[in-house]
Amino acid sequence: MQTRIITAIVALLVFVPLVIIGHIPLLLLTIALGWVAMGEMLRMTKTLLVSFEAILSLTGVVALILPQHFWLWVSDNWPMTVASDTVVYAIAFLFLLRTVLSKKSFNINDAGVLFLSMVYIGTGFHYFYLADQRGLAVLFFGMLTVWITDSFAYFCGKAFGKHKLAPNTSPNKTWEGSVGGSLIAIVVMSTIYGLTGWLHRPILEIILAVALLSLGGQLGDLIESSFKRHFGVKDSGKILPGHGGILDRFDSMLVVMPLLSILGFLR
Repeated sequence: MQTRIITAIVALLVFVPLVIIGHIPLLLLTIALGWVAMGEMLRMTKTLLVSFEAILSLTGVVALILPQHFWLWVSDNWPMTVASDTVVYAIAFLFLLRTVLSKKSFNINDAGVLFLSMVYIGTGFHYFYLADQRGLAVLFFGMLTVWITDSFAYFCGKAFGKHKLAPNTSPNKTWEGSVGGSLIAIVVMSTIYGLTGWLHRPILEIILAVALLSLGGQLGDLIESSFKRHFGVKDSGKILPGHGGILDRFDSMLVVMPLLSILGFLR
């Protein structure tokens, strides 16, 4: 417990100032987080970090994280049209070509797992950075929803949990904890944002958004649990003592941040 607390304090002391500063410092942090997260996925799949497919995956994560204005600048200063989607397509092609030339050491299943992970991680962190650019009120709307849901899902599960939510994926989670965490997140977030007016949105829209984000965050947690169970690991990494890896800490955010965009909060 002491290790978890110390790690959390140190992480917050680094993380919060960069979130407030935003722009290039936060973009560099976001790219670093994406790289570490993809590195954790490569470790889980037992892919060498110096292999061709690892380099493709890490390059793709960066391409997906970079904001649109970067690609507009590249297109203005490069003789060819270059954007994140063209880079990602080129990487997809190279992945497929690698399966042809690998002599069965790298097959279509391997390519599929790495490419899907690359898109999942890169897109999630792209919208994390974009949410910060839309303002701290928007970013913390997503982050607080996740934190409140996770915290109270744990306590409600401990107190009232009887029915397993996903026994084959995450046996400690219960329906009671899930519902309790979401309900408390709705009450707390609608109260905070309703009273302060930070988002300038109707209260019913905030309630609906919190409900969907809370659900999305829990699904992100289950997705990460499914990855770990499939590959037979307890934690995605060890970079955060007492907390596991970056994927362990950002699993919910990788779903919630794109969902913020779908719900229209990043316009």
